[in-house]
Parts: sequence; structure tokens; C-alpha cells
Amino acid sequence: MEGRGEEGDEDIPDAGQSPSAPGQPGNPNQRLVKKNRKLNRPLANKPQDFQIRVRILEGRQLPGNNIKPVVKVNVCGQTHRTRIKRGNNPFFDEVYDSFSLRADSLMGEFKVLHLSLPPLTKKHSRINDQTHSVMRKWLLLNDPDESSSGARGYLKVSMFIVGAGDESQVEKRDINDDQDDIESNLLLPAGVTLRWVTLSLKVFRAEDIPQMDDAFIQSLKGMFGVDGDKKNLVDPFVEAHFAGKRLCTQVIEKNANPEWNQMLNLQVKFPSMCERIKLTVFDCSSFRDISKKNMISSTGKTGESEVGFLPAFGPCYINLYGSPREFTGLPDPYEELNYGKGEGVAYRGRILVELSTKLEGKADKTVEEIPSDDILVAQKYQRRRKYCLCVVFHSASMLQEPGEPIQFEVSIGNYGNKLDTTCKPLASTTQYSCAVFDGNHYYYLPWANAKPVVVITSFWEDISHRLDAVNIILYIAERLVRDADLLPELEGHSNLTSLDIQMKKLRDSTLQTIMEGAKSMREEATEIKDTLGDIEGWLDKLKQLAEEPQNSMPDVIIWMLRGEKRVAYSRIPAYQLLYSTYSEQACGQFCGRTRNVFMQYPMDKNKGLKVPVQIRVNMWLGLSADEKKFNNFSEGTFSVFAELYENQAYMLGKWGTTGLGLRYKCSDVTGKLKLKQENFIPPRGWEWEGDWFIDPEKGLLTEADAGHTEFMDEVFQNETRFPGGEWKPATEPYTDVNGEKTHTPEEIECPAGWSWGDEWTVDENRAVDEKGWEYGITIPPDDKPKSWVPAEKMYHVHRRRRVIRPRKRTSAKRDQGDPEGWEFSSLIGWKFHRQERSADTIRRRRWRRKMAPAGRLGASAIFKLEGALVSNWTTLLFGANTPTVSCSFDSSHLYHLRVYVYQARNLIAMDKDSFSDPYAHVSFLHMSKTTETIKATLNPTWDQTLIFQDVEIYGDPQKIAQYPPDVVLEFYDKDQVGKDELLGRSVCVPLVKLNPGMDQTPKLLWSPIIQKDQQAGEVLVAAELILKDKVQQGDVDCENSLPLCLQGNETDLPLVPPKRAENLYMVPQGIRPVVQLMAIEILAWGLRNMKPYQLATVASPSLVVECGGEMVQSAVIKNMKKCPNFPGSVLFLKVLLPKEEMYTPPIVLKVIDHRPFGRKPVVGQCTIDTLEEFRCDPYIKMVYLSLSVALMAAFPHDTRIDMEDRRPLLEAQEKETVDWWSKFYASIGDHEKCRPYLQKGYDTLKVYDKELENVPEFKQLTDFCNTFKLQRGKNEDEEDDPSVVGEFKGSFKVYPLSDDPGVAPPPRQFRELPESVPQECLVRIYVVRGIDLQPKDNNGQCDPYIKISLGKKSIEDRDNYLPNTTNPVFGRMFEMSCFLPQDKDLKISVYDYDLLTRDEKVGETVIDLENRFLSRFGDLFLLRACSVFFLTSKKNMDPKYEVTHVYHLHLEANKEIHQHLGPADERISLHVLRTHGLVPEHVETRTLFSSFQPQLSQGCLQMWVDVFPKNMGLPGPPFDIVPRKAKKYFLRAVVWNTSDVILDETSITGERMSDIYVKGWMPGMEEDKQKTDVHYRSLDGDGNFNWRFVFGFEYLPAEQLCLVSKKEHFWSLDKTEFRIPPKLIVQIWDNDKFSLDDYLGTVELDLRKLTPPAKVSKTCNLSMMEEVMDARPPKSDLANSLFAQKSVRGWWPCVTEQDGKKVLGGKVEMTLEIVSEKEVDEKPAGKGRDEPNMNPKLDFPKRPDTSFFWFTNPCKTMKFIVWRRFKWLFIGLILLILVLLFVGILLYSLPNYISMKIVKPFK
Repeated sequence: MEGRGEEGDEDIPDAGQSPSAPGQPGNPNQRLVKKNRKLNRPLANKPQDFQIRVRILEGRQLPGNNIKPVVKVNVCGQTHRTRIKRGNNPFFDEVYDSFSLRADSLMGEFKVLHLSLPPLTKKHSRINDQTHSVMRKWLLLNDPDESSSGARGYLKVSMFIVGAGDESQVEKRDINDDQDDIESNLLLPAGVTLRWVTLSLKVFRAEDIPQMDDAFIQSLKGMFGVDGDKKNLVDPFVEAHFAGKRLCTQVIEKNANPEWNQMLNLQVKFPSMCERIKLTVFDCSSFRDISKKNMISSTGKTGESEVGFLPAFGPCYINLYGSPREFTGLPDPYEELNYGKGEGVAYRGRILVELSTKLEGKADKTVEEIPSDDILVAQKYQRRRKYCLCVVFHSASMLQEPGEPIQFEVSIGNYGNKLDTTCKPLASTTQYSCAVFDGNHYYYLPWANAKPVVVITSFWEDISHRLDAVNIILYIAERLVRDADLLPELEGHSNLTSLDIQMKKLRDSTLQTIMEGAKSMREEATEIKDTLGDIEGWLDKLKQLAEEPQNSMPDVIIWMLRGEKRVAYSRIPAYQLLYSTYSEQACGQFCGRTRNVFMQYPMDKNKGLKVPVQIRVNMWLGLSADEKKFNNFSEGTFSVFAELYENQAYMLGKWGTTGLGLRYKCSDVTGKLKLKQENFIPPRGWEWEGDWFIDPEKGLLTEADAGHTEFMDEVFQNETRFPGGEWKPATEPYTDVNGEKTHTPEEIECPAGWSWGDEWTVDENRAVDEKGWEYGITIPPDDKPKSWVPAEKMYHVHRRRRVIRPRKRTSAKRDQGDPEGWEFSSLIGWKFHRQERSADTIRRRRWRRKMAPAGRLGASAIFKLEGALVSNWTTLLFGANTPTVSCSFDSSHLYHLRVYVYQARNLIAMDKDSFSDPYAHVSFLHMSKTTETIKATLNPTWDQTLIFQDVEIYGDPQKIAQYPPDVVLEFYDKDQVGKDELLGRSVCVPLVKLNPGMDQTPKLLWSPIIQKDQQAGEVLVAAELILKDKVQQGDVDCENSLPLCLQGNETDLPLVPPKRAENLYMVPQGIRPVVQLMAIEILAWGLRNMKPYQLATVASPSLVVECGGEMVQSAVIKNMKKCPNFPGSVLFLKVLLPKEEMYTPPIVLKVIDHRPFGRKPVVGQCTIDTLEEFRCDPYIKMVYLSLSVALMAAFPHDTRIDMEDRRPLLEAQEKETVDWWSKFYASIGDHEKCRPYLQKGYDTLKVYDKELENVPEFKQLTDFCNTFKLQRGKNEDEEDDPSVVGEFKGSFKVYPLSDDPGVAPPPRQFRELPESVPQECLVRIYVVRGIDLQPKDNNGQCDPYIKISLGKKSIEDRDNYLPNTTNPVFGRMFEMSCFLPQDKDLKISVYDYDLLTRDEKVGETVIDLENRFLSRFGDLFLLRACSVFFLTSKKNMDPKYEVTHVYHLHLEANKEIHQHLGPADERISLHVLRTHGLVPEHVETRTLFSSFQPQLSQGCLQMWVDVFPKNMGLPGPPFDIVPRKAKKYFLRAVVWNTSDVILDETSITGERMSDIYVKGWMPGMEEDKQKTDVHYRSLDGDGNFNWRFVFGFEYLPAEQLCLVSKKEHFWSLDKTEFRIPPKLIVQIWDNDKFSLDDYLGTVELDLRKLTPPAKVSKTCNLSMMEEVMDARPPKSDLANSLFAQKSVRGWWPCVTEQDGKKVLGGKVEMTLEIVSEKEVDEKPAGKGRDEPNMNPKLDFPKRPDTSFFWFTNPCKTMKFIVWRRFKWLFIGLILLILVLLFVGILLYSLPNYISMKIVKPFK
């Protein structure tokens, strides 16, 4: 048997979440929601540790005779094998852990003897979703080579996958586990066995493959007369990769649109655990990855057959994405995108593929040609239709720096890519614009009323039947509506695939299921919280349904180009923009709607930390046949222009065309494309409207003061000298900062609309000397220094100083520039300005000519714009000159925006002092404002209203109200030195009021702050956008969007909020939270575990508590070492807090250390987000009564407690089986180990499956005070949490106060507190057992022992380590003394013992003893206190009191009293604990954690702790939890006879016979095998032995298991303990002297559930064993247990296999007897027939005379073998010999006789 796991190539995101810090209070409502969401939590996208644990329990019905099974487990390259067992039903019970897994390796599948198991994910119904485990399931085994063969036995396993933060599962063994129903508990592989299938991937063709080879080689070929095809510089082939198999198509050279028409046949086992086929297109010559897409999912299923639905796909195009298409010979910085590492930023072609699955045998060829008929069939899937895309750019804002002019390009596929020459030139780019400062922080593009428009026509397949369904499902998911449209029917579409039909069925059935569930929820649900989990589950299902695998329409990609460089992009799925004629709901969610898009940098390592630009665009995509529908969506007037620039140069004192150099007389805006007015030709269907006219482009004029209200003019004064000489004015005495010549200060005039603020002054606030000079040295060929220093040296030859003069804007009027429309520049480039300057050498002006559609009306006419306006050779080099389209608005609307920024919480600490200095930039379209900076806080309260006056927005106000622009808030940390750091970004949608008098106020809501895709806090914000007035275009300065005359009525607007300072408005009443006077009582108990700060220990700290702008400070702790508690424990704070909990500001705790010289650094801080759990009613008494008072109050006065022991103790036999462990096992439900205990009805423990502090009813044992983690330091890496530097022990009570000063304040909450001085305590730690410890040895085991540390004391129990186990039974008690609270942390560690190397730590758990000591739930240390109280009371009771207060309390009316139950006073105390909600007698389960894998469970410890204050006297004796000791028993098995044994051999005389002997052993003790003597020559299958087997074994009566201790290998140091069921295996064998003995049969007897034997041999048959196997339920255990019966005699059948069937191999008559160690001496008996041969005495068996060994008994051999068989032959032979002898003698003597007769000599 073996298990195998395959690794795939895909990244699987793993499950990770960050649990809240312990002790941090949280919103209980949020906890409930999180609990519901846990099932569907998002998985982390970074590698994470997982732990896979496989437990092999046992096997059943394994085929074969006398087999030795072993199980191999292989998980992700790590292999483990079990020990070798014997028999067909082996018992393993071994655990294997794989603890070095990473989440980025895909587990393919588990196979057990090639059994296919579902992957341990949430997707399979048999797997426990919440625990990722398979618990005690039977696996069906089958042979992979014989797929038709049936079951090959069963294997019982448990499997777990444990991730960070997951609770490890504890297996629970059922009572009837041995008789469990295999069939109902079986994990079956699909179709019993994995089937070989052929995935046929047909690769037809590809389109638009980008250039991958250098054109230089082609140019050389052209020079030598060889044809060079520059368009097709690529040699593509396709590679398919699935489940470790790779296949490639042929290479087609020099073809960007290759046709392969090849079929790739992948042979795989089905069902496969790999879900995706990866297709990669390579370029052969460079072998560079053109692009790849993990696209085809094998979960797309179709084709019904006997195994369900088989994977299918297409024929359909798959789009490829990767790095930008532009080819350069240089290394591609974005090449990783082509390998699928990150989101592809550009379309790189598409391939047409089809996938089908065949169940037939193996394909003849792995790669073969597609039949021509299939190629023809695929033609209908390639029918194209014309699509039209229009994108209107309304705004581009939030630019971070001005830089070069900016242009936007829109493309879908290759269409629209300005650098691609394979498609017609289209109006796919906007005009260049220069960014303008918005007056505060950002830059924007000043498009004003002329919005740039991009128009693209393209040709794609019509897959509306797929995308309509996607949009309808997304519509349902977005709104969860009931009356949504039905999904479109598929009939009538020519390009349907089989996958389409199955997807339709799946979607219809799932939607029906969700609708039925929603209907029942409406009828049954009572709480909203209860429904959240189901609703989120529905949303996940809907999002999965909305995934369309066969989406052949490429995404729309928007690029921002700065100059000619691609800077940022945004990728938008086409279905989101697609217009549908089916229904309005089938239209894309952004079709014809204006939306805000944050663009992003390609391969952004900072994950969106910095936004390159925010654009607001309106997009519409539809079929050309539906283009007139676009008229319903469009706004404004579309204008189309042809444009060119006239260029002139300044030469010899005048402007002209000479001296232009590389620039043409007429060119495009870049100056690279030569144009002429007469060469312009309108596109087909368009005509000129009017003549050429001059139209300056103001968006390209870069005035430095654009957008500013205050500006600083600067000039640099320059001087030079020879080294050591005098300073003299330089050749260019006055320059700008770049060294370019400029005017002198006297020549600079104040521009129109500005006024000077001061005179020209030297700027000394820089790195300069006292006169403002900075010095440098010029190194040829430069004419100016590269760097400057403030100190003069002899070798300096150049110096300069900055002269500045401020000016302010006085009016919005601007100089309109040159009357002839010229723009000026000092050098060839982008930077042009309006006014001519003395240094200008180049000027230009723009000419435009308007075009109009011929005979067409409406905005849809722009879709006819195709092709270039000028056709010549320059088009090929520099791109086509396409018409510019713009959308003009005749009028705009003025809006008034108010943004209410109230507060933020949980911001990231960016400063070393653990805080930040946060402020926010608030951006709205082309305007932005900044809040004030709040110093040193992570929870700032700004309480600020930002007012944006007169925001001009173009477009229909109704549509603005429907889809308003976003308000973007970017939060920064203010730094004195260096650049301010970004804390995160948040988006708020404003409430739009089209009528200022609308009775609707915005509501403050928490919005998440996002930094690098992670939440980095929340901000409480709201915004409202109020329509003021309509403004005609003539009244607006287009460039700055500043209205010149406002006709609005300011009185319609809401009242101006109150001011807190100059230009600082507060959040107004009605929006700001309603507050009330609240009291916050702070129980400041103490500080714990404070780490050093700046290498010095924290010695004298105090606590500062801040909330809602108020602050209170505690007294100083004098000496942290002696007493870390605060002297005055209770602080009081009056503060105005919001009534609504969601607005409540957090409580901020700061710990300040008082150091010498008045230094008071903050050494730790903590933020408590919610006050909900601390709110209380001040009039409900919270009094901490003393123990005796509490117990007295708990009992009525007329109570008499009878504590006499009235019942005798149990018999001696029961004492042996009833102990503390009986109580423990009875409590955990392990009834087999505690039967007598349960039958008597004794009390049980409470065994918690978690830590005591995590039990809900004990409130984390923090009812007296909570533990809050103190943090310090800066979040330098987003993956690292701030370091925890200590703990604060304390609590809070929040309650309202009356505003009336005459009303008496409520009583204080923290009264009668316990003493805060240290107390000496005795601590008893009981460690019961470990569960599933992490293996640390190579054999998959561990040698654990306990180490305990408390304060400075530690106990190491290394001598009592338990070898080779991961589930140790410790049974240890440790006793230590300590002082609380100094030694509050009890650390229990488990170590792995190693002889030669350092012991490894398995894990540890930490218990806060102080919480248990102070909690009113009273841990078990109260037990002794209770008993002391009761005994004292009993002694001091007056007899009259006892008589008159009589109420007989029968606590133990029907129970047997036993010594292990404890004294009577303790039993009474326990009863009190149970009836008063205190912690009962318990065992808790604590998870062990390791510092190497902090959030992964390393196993569990079951234990408990008792704490006894020494001032209450010494406690009683501790519990005895020493583990049970096994008892020595002997099994005497007397083998009397055998019968009906298979006659396995044929003697030389032809008789069937066997030389029988019997072998026996107990599993686990195979080295003690015993066998009888041999009964030779059994001719009838009967054997006689009279032979005794004696097996000694260690037995645990309570657990009914044998304890076997033995070394696994001869080199093992320690014996390993195994617990094995007591069984006897008896086998019958045939003895052979010169070959291996022959196996004849076996019987396996479980001594606990013994098969009743037959009395006589005739009634013994195989059905006896089967009846016991099928017994449901079993009879009484005692009836079948040999331990109860002591002795049994009878016949048992032995089984063997012949031709795969079980047959009777013989019968054996035995006497089985169990003898205890004491009885061995009383009833001695030897092995075999050895002395002492008694009990019973075994005589030599009376075997027939025919039973002997031929070699050692020749006489008997002659008698019983030779003579019996050949008797008459021998007699005949003797007679024949006598006759022959007679004849021979006769013949010999006859001549002599005759001669004597003749001669007669004697006569």
C-alpha cells in the first residue's frame, strides 16, 4: 500500500488571518459576524505554513495468505512508512506528520494503493469544512494496474490539515469502533478506481502574436537580397502543461498569426486533483515566453457518461496578457508578467483551442493533426462582428508631480494600440495635456469644458449569450434582488459549445436553490446576525457562477503616457462595459456610466501605495448594429478636428522657418511627424466643416504659477573667478535653477492678476553662507557645477545665490497670451509658455479644422472615424495622425462640497515613539484640501469640516447624483525631517443634493483605510455635494475653472459650521455625534513583563489614560521589582462621549517611565477600540465579597449538611479498576476504560477541549481585570506587528452621569478590592497527558518530557521522559511556590529528549496565574478554602442551631462511596462549586505553540492547575494521577487436536497426507512464537498434540489492551510502548524438511470478544466467525471475554484462501485459559509437555501407528508404508525368486545328475 501526492504548478492562496491580540476587547457583534465569515475567509496570497497529519489506524480484509502488510504515506515529497505487521487484519495506530509544507505547493491527490481521495479543501462534501479533516474513515483499496478488479481490502485512517490559527482536532474513539459499519463510513474513489482518460486539446490557430525577434537581422537579410518579413518577427509554438505532463505543438516560423491545427493528447488519471491546464505560447528562436494564461479549467464539465460530466472547453479563443507589446532589443523590465507572475498589463494575442475528454484507451500519438472536418466545424466559432467603444475622459486628478505632458491611450486587443501597425489607425488617444497644480497638494489636467474622447472600432466574436448571463448574475449579487431577469436562453446562437449548455444548467439550478433558501430565510429568520453567514455564502456562489471560462473578448486597457513612455494602466473587463439588447440588467454595470478609476503602475511592488492618477471616465461598448443606442447614453456635443502645428525659430533677430533643425515647418504636437494642410483627407463618411483656423491649446502651456494663489519668483545670481582670484559676474549673470539664462530681477514684471508681496531678497534659509552664496567647481565639458557646498575653498571657481520675491493672486483674470496664438519655448521640447521671453528660440501655434459627419446625426457618428487623416511613409515610423475627438459642454454646474472628517482609529505607527502625526489630503476632482495635523496619536480626532467652494462639474446633475465623483482621503504622517509617509487611503461617496433645501443630512460612517491592499485603520467621514447654480461657459475661465460671476444664492446653502480657529471649521450639529457626560472608572491594577527601553529597565512607570480629549494620570510605581501594582488602583475620568457606540473614540493607554533629569519617555501604548463591553449600570452592585461572606450568602440559614460516610467501600476487585483515571475516562466518554465507575453513577470531571480562559462562561477569567498588550515602535514592514513590550492589568467601567449638578453621582464601581500587595502561593500543576505532539525524531515519533518554569524557578522532568510516542500519558504532578503577581506567568513546556544532541522544544503554553487568582469564578484553589470553611463551621456550630435549622440535603443518596472520590468535606465543597457557577473540578486542554511556527499547533496538553494562598493554611494531599500500571497475565493455550486439515502433500505411495503442526503467537509479541511438535503422516486431516502454549503479556484491565514494550531496532536506545488489542493467532502448517513449510490455515481470536467455540468438530465451520463479525450489537462483553470466563475449550475453524475465496483450512481444538501473575505459582504449568506438566497434565498424544517420521523410523517405514502398500508384490517376488532359484539350481545340477545316472560311479 502506498500514498502518493503530486505537486502542481499553480499557486494556491492560503488561509490566513490575523487574530486579535489577546486581551484586546472587541465588538461582540463583530465577533459573531467574524465567526460566521470564518468559513469563507479570504485566503492569504503569501506562503504560509501548513501541517499535514496522517494517522494509519488499522487494515481489514487484506487479500493474501500469511501477508506482511506495510503502509507507505507520501505527501509532497516526504515519505513515511509504518512498521511491518502480520496478518490480514493488521493494527497499526501510527501517526505521521509533515510539518514543513508551504502553501505555494499544490497538493495534487492522495492515493492509498492508488486510492483517489478528494483534496483536503472546502470543496468536497465528505471533508469536514470547518476542520479540514477526515476522521476515522475507511479507505477502499484497489489495484491500479487492474482497473476492473474490485476491492482489495480496507484501510482506516484519519487525516488533518492544520493551518495557522486553526484548532487541532481531537479524535474521539466510538464505543463500538471495532464493529463500525465500513460501508457507511467509507471513502470511495470515483468509480472504485481511477480511470485513464485522454484530454484532447485541439490548438487551431493564434492571432496578434507580438514581435519577439530583433529587426536588425531582417534588415541585414534585406541588404543581401533575402526577403525579410518585419511584421512577423516571431516563431511561435504552444506548450500545454497539466499534472506534470507537457506537450508542445510544432514551431511555425515567421508568423504572427500561425495556424497549427494540431491535437495534443494528454493521458491522465480521472478524476484528477489538478484543476487547470496551463497554456504558454513561446517564441522558438529566443525561447522567450510570449505570454501565458492559466486559463482552461478542467472543472468545466460536459458530456454525460457513466462517470458524470467530463472536462470540456470551446472551441473558443483564449486571450493572452503580459508585458507591453512594444519590442526592444533591451531586456524587458516586465518580462515576469509573461510568466503569469502578476497581472498582465497588455494584450499579447489570442489562441483558438478546444478541449474534449475521451474515456477510450490510450491515444496512438501524443501530437497529431486535427482532421479537416473539425477545422471546418471550428469556422463557425470564428464569425466576427463589429464592436464600437467610446471612452469620454471627464477628469484626471491626484497626479503627484507635473513632469512631461500626459496622454491617455485606450485599446481593446490590438485595436487602439498607437504603436501597433496591424490595425487601422483609430482615434484611440487623447490630446497631450500638461498637469496644473490644484493649489494644495495634487496636480490635475485642465480639460475644462472640452473633454477628450477616444473612439475605437474592433471585430470580435459575438458571445452575448455568455456575457449577458454574467452581467445578470452580477446584478443579482450586487443588489440581491428577487425580481431579476431570467438568464438568456441559448437557442438560436450558432457558436454554442457543450460547456455553454452545462453552465446554463448549473446557473439555473443554483439560482433556484438560492431563491428557495432566501424565501425560507424571510419566513424563519429573527436576527440579522444569524443570516449573515448564509447571505455571504450565497454571494460567494453567485461570484463563482459569474466566472465565465469561455470569455473570448479581451479586456479594455487604459494607459497613461507621459511623453512617449507608458507610466500607468488600468484593465477593465469588457463585459462590465458591454451594452445588451436583452435587458437593462444584462448591460455591464459600468456601461454608459461615469466611474472613477484608480490607475496603477505595472508590476507595482508597493501594491498601490502611491496612486499615479485617478481618472473619471464614461465608457460604452456595444455592437455596431446597436451604435445608435449610444445616443441615449452620451452627454455634451462631440466635436472632431484635424490639427497640425506651425513651427518657427528665432534666427538673426527675426522669427522664421530657418534654424528649425530637426523640427518640421508643420508637424504634429510631438514635432516628429511632418504634416501639410493640403495632405489632410477626411475619413469616409466625413467632410470638412469650415476652413483651418488658429486655436491655441491652453492645456499644454506650463506656467509655473498655474493653480497657485501664492507664488515665489526666483532668480539665481552667478559669479565666477580663476582659482584664488577675485569674484566677478559670470557670462550669464542671472539664470534659473537649471542654469538657463533668464531676466534680471529688475526686468521681471508682476503678471496680470498678481501683486508683489515683498521686495527682492536673498534666500538665506538654505545650505549657504551668511551672504547666501553657495560654491561649486566646474569640470569640463560642463559649463556649470554639478553640486554645491556652503563653504568657500580656494579651488572653487563658481558661486551663486538665490534671490526671491513673493507674489499673491489678486483676481482670476489671466493674460490670454500672444494675440496671434503663438506659444514660446527656449529649447525644443515640451515646455511652452504664453509670453515671449528673451531666451526663447522656438515658437509654434496650433491650426485646427473641424469635421462633420455626412448625412448622420447624433453622437454615434464618431464610430465612423477610422483610418489616418494623412497617408505617407512617416506614418509607419512615428504612428498615424488621427483626428482628435472631444466632448464639449455648453454649460457647467457649480456645486458646493463639504467633507466632514471627524476622527480616525487604529492608524499605523510611523514614528519611533509608537505614534504618528497624522493629517489628511482630501481630494475631489480638480480640488484638494488638507486637514490639520494631530500630534502623536494613532486615533486622531480632527472634528473638521473641509469646504470646497464652487466646484465646477460638467454633465447632467441627475447622473451626477446617481454616480457622483468620489472623495478620496490620503492620510500622511507629518515628519520634521524627510518626506511625509503615506498611512493609507480611503474613499467616501458624497451624498448629492440637487436642491440645497433637501431635508437629508449625511451620516458619519466608518470607512476603511487601505495601505498596500491591507486595512490600515478606519476613518469616520461623511460628505455632501450640493448643487448651487448653472454657469454658462462664457462666464468661466476655462483654464482654471474659476467662475467670474456667480449668480448663486449663498443663503440656500447650509449654515457655515462653527470655527475652532482661523479657516478651521468644526463638524456641525446634526452630523457630529450626539454626546453625553460619561464617567470612566479605570482600575489600574499594575504593569507586567515590561521590556527595557533604550537599554534601561522600566523602573518607575505611571499610566496615562486618554479618551475623548480628556486625560488622567496614575500614581508612580515606586519599585517595579518589589511590587508592580499601582499604589492607587482606581482612576476617574469625566468625558463627553457619543451616545452611539460606533462613534465612540477609543481609550488610549500610555505608560510613561520617570527617569533621571526629568525625562519621561513613552515606553508603551495600547489602544482599546470599543467601550461596549465596559459599559455598565452603576446602580447594580459589583462588590467583591470575601470568600466566607460569599459562601454564607449562598446558603439558606435552615440547612443541615450530613457528611457521614454511611456506605462501605467497594470490593477489592473494583478498587483495582476504579481510580482517578476511571473518572477521567468516564468524563471524556471513553467508556471501555471506566465501566465499573460509570455503572456506579459516580461524579465526573468537566474536561474542556480548550483553555480554561477560552471557555465562554468564565469570560476569559478577566472579570476582575483584563490584560492589555502594550506596544512600541514603528511599523517598518507591513508584515510585522509592532513589538509587544509589556502588559497592563486593569479594567474599565463606563456609565452615564447626570448633567444636573444637584443629582448625586452614582456609586463607584471598583470597591472592596483585594489587597494589591504580593502574596505567596503554593501552585500544583497536574499534567495528565499529551495529544498529537509534533514529532521531532526521524522515525516520526517523539520522546517527550515536561519542563515547568515559574518566575525564576524551574523544574525539568528529563529523567521521566516517555520514549517513542506522540500521545504520551504523563500523569505527573509538580508543586512549586511563588509570589503573585511577580511570578504570574506559569510556563509549561514539552521537550523532546535526545541522548547526544540538544533537546528540542516541542511547544509551550503559558498560564496567567494572577487572572485565575483574582477571578470571582474561583479556580480550584477554592476547594480547600470551602472545606476549611465548612469544617470550621461544623466545629463551631451550636447544637441548638443544628437542630432548629434542619433541611436535610441528600447529595449522595444513591452512590457508592469510594476512597478515590475524596473525603466527605471535599465532596461537599465540590457540590458548592458546581451549584454556584464557579469553575468545577476540571481538566483543560491547552494548545502548545512554538516560536518557530508561532500560530501552528504543536499538539495539546491536558492538565489543570491549583493555586493555594499560603496565608489560608496548607492544602490537603494532592491527587494521585500516576498512570495505570499494566498487570502481568499469562495465556495458556492447550492445543489438543486438529481435524479436517487440508491434505497438502502426496506420499511416494500416492496417499494424500500432511505433516501437521500448529503455530501460535499474540500480535505485538511475534518474537515469542510457539509451535507444537509435528503430527506426521496425517492421512485424514486429524492431528493429536496435547501441547501447551504459554504467552506472558502485560494487560491493562481498564483499557482492555495489551501493553507491549520492545525496541524497534537493535540500535534503538529505548523500548517503544504499544497498546494492542489482546488477540491470539493460531495457524496450521504442513512440515517439510527440504523445502519451506506449507501454510494451511489460520484463526484470529480476540480475547476480549472471543468467538464461542463449537463443542464438537462436526458443528465447527466458517460461519461461526462470520456471525461474530456481523453481530449488531454485540452481546454482553463479559459473556464473550476470556478474562471473565477464565477458561474456554472447544473447536475453532481455520481459514485459508484459494482462488480468491475463503475456504476451510482445518479445525483446531484448544483450551484457552487466562491466568494472573498470582495464580501462576498456585497453578504451575510448563510449555509444551515440559515440567511442571500439570494443570492439566498433558500426556503424550495417542497418535496412530502410522504417524512417524520415515527418516528416523526405518522399521516403521517398512511396516506401515512399504509392507502395507506392496505386501502381495513382495510375496509374489519372494515366490518368484524361490521358483527361479529352484529352476537355477535344477539347471545347474541337472547335467551332473544326468551324467551320474549314466555313469553310475558308485555302482
